[in-house]
Amino acid sequence: MDKRFAVVLAAGQGTRMKSKLYKVLHPVCGKPMVEHIVDEVLKLSLAKLVTIVGHGADDVKNQLGSKSEYALQAEQLGTAHAVKQAKSILANESGTTIVVCGDTPLLTAETMEAMLKEHREQKAKVTILTAMAKNPTGYGRIIRNETGIVEKIVEHKDATEAERLVKEINTGTYCFDNEMLFEAIDQVSNDNVQGEYYLPDVIEILKQKGETVAAYQTDNFQETLGVNDRVALSQAETYMKQRINNRHMLNGVSLIDPNNTYISAEAVIGRDTVIYPGTMIKGLVEIGENSVIGQNSELENSKIGSRTVIKQSVIMNSEIGDDVTIGPFAHIRPDSKIGNEVRIGNFVEVKKTEFGNRSKASHLSYIGDAEIGEDVNLGCGSITVNYDGKHKYLTKVEDGAFVGCNSNLIAPITIGKGAYVAAGSTVTDDVPGAALSIARAKQVNKEDYAKKLHKK
Repeated sequence: MDKRFAVVLAAGQGTRMKSKLYKVLHPVCGKPMVEHIVDEVLKLSLAKLVTIVGHGADDVKNQLGSKSEYALQAEQLGTAHAVKQAKSILANESGTTIVVCGDTPLLTAETMEAMLKEHREQKAKVTILTAMAKNPTGYGRIIRNETGIVEKIVEHKDATEAERLVKEINTGTYCFDNEMLFEAIDQVSNDNVQGEYYLPDVIEILKQKGETVAAYQTDNFQETLGVNDRVALSQAETYMKQRINNRHMLNGVSLIDPNNTYISAEAVIGRDTVIYPGTMIKGLVEIGENSVIGQNSELENSKIGSRTVIKQSVIMNSEIGDDVTIGPFAHIRPDSKIGNEVRIGNFVEVKKTEFGNRSKASHLSYIGDAEIGEDVNLGCGSITVNYDGKHKYLTKVEDGAFVGCNSNLIAPITIGKGAYVAAGSTVTDDVPGAALSIARAKQVNKEDYAKKLHKK
């Protein structure tokens, strides 16, 4: 098989987005558009990938990192001019180059592979990915002759009234014989309404040389959607959400209301897990089998075990074990590790804490910067007092300890193995293992004192 190369066009500013964020970095289901397309292109077994950057170049490079090589289009003079910037990297290569736009996040590797197959079978020097659009306004039109051969591509602004009636559109994705692409691209002129160097003009140049021009028409127009404004961005979000959710359901995940469930492209979910409406799963989330994610929960960059139940809670950058119950209304903040068979109840906040197996904080507690052992009970209102205004300190509660309701553990402190802390205590010193700690003021009852208060 010939070598394959790819050029991703990602240099435009995207003024119609009306945003300070560079266009191709706008997220679709939590992932920047340009990264969606780059990840799909990389599935094509490429020898080289070049991303053309311009506005926001450093931000795009930071997002994609080592996935791509880069070429700078300092001045945006059209798509042919953009591809030309890759000449120093690709011009001397022999093989096939696919050119895609960085604002087409829905395009799949399967469709691009089908186009490449058509290109190879037709022995073409250029193949165009086309689609049928109900409303082709704004798209370049595919003009064919009476035998169905592609004669030319006409940009919407340059098209005649008759040409604008054509519904087959140019998606902006092509594959070229690499050497001929870079030979022809120097001959492209900017003699058009926009005064730009159009990549489709390369097709006319090759056609005039008698080279074969082919077209592969995809039956999925949604895939070819180019995002130029917030309306198209919302459409891409909707289509991508449907694609992701359908994939999970076909893999054995139950989504009670797919239209109101938001799952990132990177998420991995085990079979027989049930997800209720209003759930948002962001970033790199892994969920095991037979778990239940309750309505209006938010999970981000976290690992959730099997047979775990999460009810209306927020979990971020943390790891949750198997057979755990969390919520409702719990908040697991970053760098927390919750063991197996743990109970984190309603209105409990956990931050940068390791929770041992079978331990529980059932309600109304703050546990931050702590190491909680196994089989520990933290009673209602337990608080690790971890911050003195400048520094954070560690609280350790060892295996089998029992902390009574409304207790304050003033860090740094250790509650020993099997120790008891009496309810209402404010503990400032370590508690030895198996000890009972009572740290509260002695109760004083003043007889009839309330009567004096009432008289006032």
